[in-house]
Amino acid sequence: MNGGGPVPLNDARHSTVVVEGVSKSFGPRTVLSGVSFTAGPGQRVGVVGRNGVGKTTLLRIVAGLETPDEGSVRRHPPESNVGYLPQEITPVPGETLRGYLTRSTGVAGAERELQRLAAGLADDPGLADAYATQLDRTMALGAGDFDARAAATVERVGLGADALDQEMSGMSGGQLARAALTAILLSRFDLLLLDEPTNNLDFAGLELLERFIEEVRTGIIVVSHDRVFLERTVTHVLEIDHGSHEAVLYSGGWAAYRTEQHEARQRQYEKHDLYVSERKRIEAMIHRKREWARKGAARAKSRAPDNNKAARRGRQEGAENLAGGNRALERRLERLEAVEEPYKGWELRFGFGESERSGEVVAQMRGVVVERGRYRLGPIDLDLRWRDRVGLVGPNGSGKSTLVSLLLGWITPTAGEVTLGSNVHIGRLDQHRALLEGKERLFDGVQSITGLDQEQTRSLLAKFDLGAMMAERSFGSLSPGERTRAELALLMHEQVNFLVLDEPTNHLDLVAIEQLEQALPMFGGTLLLVTHDRRLLDRTRLNRYLLLEEEREGPLRRARIRESFTHAAD
Repeated sequence: MNGGGPVPLNDARHSTVVVEGVSKSFGPRTVLSGVSFTAGPGQRVGVVGRNGVGKTTLLRIVAGLETPDEGSVRRHPPESNVGYLPQEITPVPGETLRGYLTRSTGVAGAERELQRLAAGLADDPGLADAYATQLDRTMALGAGDFDARAAATVERVGLGADALDQEMSGMSGGQLARAALTAILLSRFDLLLLDEPTNNLDFAGLELLERFIEEVRTGIIVVSHDRVFLERTVTHVLEIDHGSHEAVLYSGGWAAYRTEQHEARQRQYEKHDLYVSERKRIEAMIHRKREWARKGAARAKSRAPDNNKAARRGRQEGAENLAGGNRALERRLERLEAVEEPYKGWELRFGFGESERSGEVVAQMRGVVVERGRYRLGPIDLDLRWRDRVGLVGPNGSGKSTLVSLLLGWITPTAGEVTLGSNVHIGRLDQHRALLEGKERLFDGVQSITGLDQEQTRSLLAKFDLGAMMAERSFGSLSPGERTRAELALLMHEQVNFLVLDEPTNHLDLVAIEQLEQALPMFGGTLLLVTHDRRLLDRTRLNRYLLLEEEREGPLRRARIRESFTHAAD
């Protein structure tokens, strides 16, 4: 394999992680409860669950970045290298792509420790064993040929070797997605933890990632809601339950998990229905016997005094038998084992608020060009018409978000003209989820934008599982999934006739994604959908595809647009 490929199979260390009884709470909120599972060489465990259920927390605990309240995480062997790549790149001021890659792959930290031990050897020869161990660890992480592999891999993902010395702060969203992919492809950890690695990746990047995961022998634990990706990669699924906060490990891959999950839920419903039916039957019997006893007592009181001792004794024994039968039934009811109904929890059910229709022409571009340094988009001539349903796809960094920004009026083209039609009301979901950025309280931000009163604001947030405690938090403190739901709540409130959605499934859980899939076909206006979610593209009723194609001319990158009848994501 070339320098940008995965770890050779015979170099993979046989490392296993054992998670046993892990529990974690944040204040009064329980996140994980008694989670146990094992991941070893060749196993690819997909972690799924609702937004906020604790998937990222679990990865951070396995990585050793957080401490569980209860339980343990053991590595075999203990010196195994565990790598964690978060779903969002944390910027470091002045850091270049090369610096980010050495940091993310563990090479930078390993080399620093090696240098520290080397510096101490002269004064303390006893460090020789520690130095030898650290040298082995540094080489195992791929430090020896890192520069050569990095140069090959950045070319492979489409960044170009000159990008290694570019500062991360100057990169576009698409370039940052390629940078994160590069870090994954360069990694040589014994166990790899990935948090939403498919977010923002283009089709070529998804293919590279899937091939990497298929070929490496190390264990991988991955949080993802990309259904096609999960179908193609995972061998096991760990589902964290939103109600109990416990986890169940399913073997056999994604399709087997979905089948088993559905069947298990059906069995649970059947058991619950049987329990409810039996409970009602016993309660009805108890009620009938009590009625018989009450009526019998009433008849006895209404009768004339009876001097017949045998008759009195018979009536007394009958009443005692009824009472004894009731006590037996009550004991039977107490012994009846309760069967809980399957947890339903929050379920996103929403539609988009629609205003009156726009004019026939929704948006027009004529001779539009955008130039930024060595990048050029265009020239573009484009017409969007009323009720067009358009999918916009293309490689990372080709200019999809730039095109969206042009339509929204956020940026001015270098040349050409962008115009909106008459009576166009735009509703948008930004890829960066920054509409509420900087708001001290989520509640205040939503209320100020919507103009709703307090009760209406809380009701709107509750529809998106953003309860009273979450409404008091700052927008920046929310998880990516919670931020996405907050912006979807704003979008639902707006009255629009032109929807512009930029990677709407990023950070959403499976339930919310499937609800979004149901809502989009019902929207009666114009739709521009930017996504690399292959299942969403297939299930949304689109009638046009705009493909951004990128070509290089030396150090220059040029992107042009063409129309197609397919998203070309086979």
